[in-house]
Amino acid sequence: MPSAYPEFRTERCTRYRFRYSECRRCLDACPHEAIALDEKGAKLDEARCQNCALCVTACLTGAWAAEAFKPIVILHQAVKQDRFSIACRPSEQTADVMVPCLGAIDGGMIAYLGKRRIPFALRGSAHCPSCAHGARGSAQLATNLDAAEQLRAASGAADWSTVEQVEGEARAEHSKKKLHAGRRQLFRRLIGRGADAISEGMRQGAAAPSKQVRIEDKAIRAGRYANTERRELLQIVCERKDGQAFTMTWHEALPLMQLRLQSGCTTCEACFRACPTGAIQIVENPGDWALTFNTDRCVGCAVCLEVCQPRVLDAEATFDGRPEQPPRVLLSLVKQRCSRCDRFFVSPEPQETCKVCRDDEDAFSMIFG
Repeated sequence: MPSAYPEFRTERCTRYRFRYSECRRCLDACPHEAIALDEKGAKLDEARCQNCALCVTACLTGAWAAEAFKPIVILHQAVKQDRFSIACRPSEQTADVMVPCLGAIDGGMIAYLGKRRIPFALRGSAHCPSCAHGARGSAQLATNLDAAEQLRAASGAADWSTVEQVEGEARAEHSKKKLHAGRRQLFRRLIGRGADAISEGMRQGAAAPSKQVRIEDKAIRAGRYANTERRELLQIVCERKDGQAFTMTWHEALPLMQLRLQSGCTTCEACFRACPTGAIQIVENPGDWALTFNTDRCVGCAVCLEVCQPRVLDAEATFDGRPEQPPRVLLSLVKQRCSRCDRFFVSPEPQETCKVCRDDEDAFSMIFG
């Protein structure tokens, strides 16, 4: 077993960016109860961790990384060969590359090999019933195979190579069917803003913000923008030479999402401040303000949907996943000028004074009556 445990990169975690985030992908993926969540991210219990790397693949923002599992290195080896095979280390099968668990092979990797027309095999899934990673690894493999198939279908290509599952195909299909109920539940949370759930962070002591109030500044933590290798790989997978749309349906295992904004935005800019990749931006000039979204940078973490208190930001169920599309303007407003301080500001409704001056007036009234 490799001695290097997965590394947690705090600033990339949605739970760090937004203290009330409900994300628990890494916790749900871990078969060994080695991950604990709090309002600042996640912690690893090295005494429990068995280096399966399932947390690495489950995290869409790249908050987890492992020396024992480097997908880009695997792909560099694969493109040099006519045929390629991957086996899980616990199965002790022979293959070109050994990985901690087959469930760590994400849908983008599988789709990339398919698009490159490299026949490849995944070996060792028959070992899942007796493996410590088994149930979670098998379920995650099934989800990733499903994601890869959706990418292949969206490409419109008939000549992609398909994965040759040497063994365990029936088990993977069975696991995939069991995932549908959970996927629908997650889909309802992201698409159309279903009923709110109390997050793990809130259960551990953080109070839930009211839907009627602005998110307090301390609930959103600043951090450097970071994109992921998985997202960059999908840029290649989602290209189409025929110029047609790469029509995708939202999938929980893929770092892809398209946003839309309904009426009711308060211009609080919380989505912009919480986004860990810079997919959401504020574009300003002397007279205008715009909220924009760049699909190429989005990894589908959905923290922007969680932080939006008016619940007017939505993920589209079906969208065009092609790369290098121009940023989408979600909202554009003409700047107003404050009659008290003479500063420019934006507001969804016409206002005489800016928020700073209104807050000052409210504070003065509270103190002096």
